[in-house]
Amino acid sequence: MNYLKVSHLKKNFENTDVLHDITFSVKEGEVVSIIGPSGSGKSTLLRCCTFLETVSGGDIDYMGRSAVYTGENGKSVYAHKSEFKEIRKYFGLVFQNFNLFPHYTVLKNIIEPQRLVLKKTKAEAEKKAMELLKKVGLEQKANAYPCELSGGQQQRVAIVRALAMEPKILFFDEPTSALDPELTGEILEVIRLLAEDKMTMVIVTHEMSFAKAISDRVIFMADGYIVEEGTPQKVFDSPKKERTRQFLAHYN
Repeated sequence: MNYLKVSHLKKNFENTDVLHDITFSVKEGEVVSIIGPSGSGKSTLLRCCTFLETVSGGDIDYMGRSAVYTGENGKSVYAHKSEFKEIRKYFGLVFQNFNLFPHYTVLKNIIEPQRLVLKKTKAEAEKKAMELLKKVGLEQKANAYPCELSGGQQQRVAIVRALAMEPKILFFDEPTSALDPELTGEILEVIRLLAEDKMTMVIVTHEMSFAKAISDRVIFMADGYIVEEGTPQKVFDSPKKERTRQFLAHYN
């Protein structure tokens, strides 16, 4: 089953086209990495898929439910408010810069969204939070504040907060770009463990060796287009397109 289906997606800012006719899908349990040069539209695509940007055209479906569709005038139409609210529960997003509430403890950062959105009791939300913190080795930090944590620890908390919402699909927007190289490994390890658990994920990343190792499928973007997509072996070891070869030459 397609957890996510994006068809003919377009995005423009004023008179500048940023995404051109993007079509791809993500199946249950699949890990899809999106790679490409800076300014290729990777993060904009992620922001459109998670409704942080409004799309200029095209369709987005989650779990077979239409979140955005093309109206009679060719413009994108968003689902009705109540339907849209339910569809948003299908995904979680982990940002580059953690986006934790600085005045909340680690535990409260994870509990509050569960109570507000999923309507869980405090006890239920706390139980889930502690289970997940233990999984990423941070149960001892439950009562710490974000400023007392390293960047890698903050990002692990951000991942736990997203997982606590029980999403069907988890998006990562360059999850290691704000971290020192020595902290990058701990985040990539958490994502690798999630992949082993068959978590459905879409990862925008510049960590090429990681994308090659963890992904079921890799999408290479440039200038707002999907230039090439396929298995990591096909994209990294025998790319068909010259633009892909140029990009990967910088990493090899």
